[in-house]
Amino acid sequence: MQLIAKLGILADAAKYDASCASSGAPKRSSKGRDGLGATNGMGICHSYTPDGRCVSLLKILLTNFCLYDCQYCVNRRSSNVPRARFSPEEVVRLTLDFYRRNCISGLFLSSGIIRSADYTMEQLIRVAKLLREEHNFRGYIHLKTIPDADPLLIAEAGRLADRLSVNIELPTDESLQRLAPEKNGGTIRQAMAVIHQEQLAVADEPRAPRFTPAGQSTQVIVGADATDDSTLLRNAESLYQGYGLKRVYYSAFSPIPDSPDSVPLAAPPLLREHRLYQADFLLRGYGYNAGELFEKSSNLALDIDPKLAWALANREQFPMDVNRAEPALLARIPGIGLRSVQRLVALRRERRIRYDDLIQLRCVLDKARPFIITSDYRPSNGDLRSGLLRERLREPQAPVQMGLWG
Repeated sequence: MQLIAKLGILADAAKYDASCASSGAPKRSSKGRDGLGATNGMGICHSYTPDGRCVSLLKILLTNFCLYDCQYCVNRRSSNVPRARFSPEEVVRLTLDFYRRNCISGLFLSSGIIRSADYTMEQLIRVAKLLREEHNFRGYIHLKTIPDADPLLIAEAGRLADRLSVNIELPTDESLQRLAPEKNGGTIRQAMAVIHQEQLAVADEPRAPRFTPAGQSTQVIVGADATDDSTLLRNAESLYQGYGLKRVYYSAFSPIPDSPDSVPLAAPPLLREHRLYQADFLLRGYGYNAGELFEKSSNLALDIDPKLAWALANREQFPMDVNRAEPALLARIPGIGLRSVQRLVALRRERRIRYDDLIQLRCVLDKARPFIITSDYRPSNGDLRSGLLRERLREPQAPVQMGLWG
């Protein structure tokens, strides 16, 4: 099979993996050396670094042949899809060719399981080793980790890649046993632990070799089983705390060709995936815990965002005086983000905050107005207690498709 035909099959097969991002990757300078692919350049998968740069990654599978028969996976053993396989040398060639054409800044490489977990992991490592050691590639590399692989192989992968990811795929061990009985949740978590332990081992050793400097991530499929949002986010919270994950990615289940009866025949609303990402950001950036977001329901509201839902469920906390409230509480006001909180705290060291200051900071005042007090503004007594407040603040309609914070 020609290389371009393989690329068409294996790039399409990789589209179901959402855990592809370069967030947190340090810049690898090529200055003064014979290096390729510094990640500070602008580069068919788009990701964003913490400073807002858009980078493009070649996102492919090494192969979509697979020993496993996971019911939710388009590449499962029993799936009737075209199959292809790259050699490690072909992946290296594609990566370098795309980079030299200024199409990409790095590589995201995953794979079906062939022969054995160790053999598959060895093939993924070979790609990274050829790029790093033979071609001095300085671009971003994200490798998908095979959970059953030898820990020594996982450790070697982490010394070559910027990020490793181990997908938990389904939110509960019960669902995994039912839909992917050849996989084991304990083995997946054990692989995460290997990566985390290696990260901790080099954290206090400045001269130690770099190990996954962009951290590790995982992906969970939403809507392939009956798991509620509360369980999904509590599990994510546990992963952040227990394994030091950088990100948990939520992927709305997509019905696949010849779907078996064991999985849904229709996809969940994409808005549900969007709300999970918003709630996850509240866990990582705003100091919320998962329990706070599910006081009255086990699923997130679709008509309003999770931060607004929490504020409406905790009206006794409001209205909040922006001249006196602690920064952590200011960040819980709907319509006021973390950057605005920093600016408000800095400004109130100089003078009292007025309503116009919030306008200048571009706070979303349509949301914030009922929940704030400034030196010259206070909501009416009925605003916050009105039963129509949620109706007034809800989003006009659910979008058909959106980005993470669309």
